[in-house]
Amino acid sequence: MLVWLTKQLAGLRPHSPGTSVTNPIYPHLRGPFLWKNPNNRDMPTRIRLQRKGKKGQPYYHIVVADQRSPRDGKYIERIGAYDPGRNPAFIEIDRDKALDWMQKGAQPTDTCRAILSYTGLVYKNHLLNGVKKGAFDATEAERRFDIWMNEKNAKIEAKRSKLGEARDKATRDRVAAELKKAEEKAAKISAKLAAASATEAPAAEAATEAPAEGEAPAAE
Repeated sequence: MLVWLTKQLAGLRPHSPGTSVTNPIYPHLRGPFLWKNPNNRDMPTRIRLQRKGKKGQPYYHIVVADQRSPRDGKYIERIGAYDPGRNPAFIEIDRDKALDWMQKGAQPTDTCRAILSYTGLVYKNHLLNGVKKGAFDATEAERRFDIWMNEKNAKIEAKRSKLGEARDKATRDRVAAELKKAEEKAAKISAKLAAASATEAPAAEAATEAPAEGEAPAAE
């Protein structure tokens, strides 16, 4: 067994760091001691969320971390923040750092991919890869990205305007409901006062017309 293993290892050709080599003994290994990444990357880094905040009121840091580290453990670099509790959700991200890590091979989780896609970084990374492959030049990549960003900003502004109109309508409806309630309450109070006045008036008139006790009637 040892002789066979020695022969197999001797058949491996030298390779430079970072290149992919198929191990004839264990095909699921890349090189002698490097586990094969499902995404075919040598760098086992992930762009993911790190939970912060209180119970029931979470917010998140967007971090680059080793995929083997715990979810809220140590990270390599913080590149942004995400607060889903706001409307619309708050997103803050260092675009240059995020793009640099994506170009190095860091893979985002599903949630982070959605965030990066919303901010245009996934599309920008796609364009940069196209430039590397020679599909188009950097100028064309910037032109396409600018078109995409203008369309995205127009959609965001339309959504904000719609939300603002909805808030204004809700405020107007609330004020109108409060005014109607106040008017109904004032009408009820006025009706009670009118009824009380109507009851007290005949009693006062009767007391005025009745002769005082012991007073003789007027002579004819």
